[in-house]
Amino acid sequence: MPKQTLALHPAHFCIHSLDHDATIPSAVLQAPIFFIGKTEDELSVVVPDNIALNSEASDGNWRALEVLGPLSLSMVGIMAQLGSVFAKANVSIFVVSTFDTDYFLIKHNDLSNAVDALRRDGYKVTE
Repeated sequence: MPKQTLALHPAHFCIHSLDHDATIPSAVLQAPIFFIGKTEDELSVVVPDNIALNSEASDGNWRALEVLGPLSLSMVGIMAQLGSVFAKANVSIFVVSTFDTDYFLIKHNDLSNAVDALRRDGYKVTE
């Protein structure tokens, strides 16, 4: 199977942790791109850095590499293969997925190292 192409998203992102029963702020729903994850214990929101949220904790300055899709839900090993490349390069990741694709969030200061590692391993990265 040929290796995927990843596209660097232009925005910088912030990962927020909110109380598990918090209401999703309207600013999140108005954002051009956002990701929400909720469990019994937490509510996590990823939004562009310029969206101000009152959260319990946050971590900003992440960049998103989108695995260009759509990817079939039956595909096996995409995240594992990419995660292995990042692990070998000592790059931390935060992954979010949609029905069609996956997004690997990388800290901005690790981005060059991450992109270089992907290209060395045969992936195409568009910026």
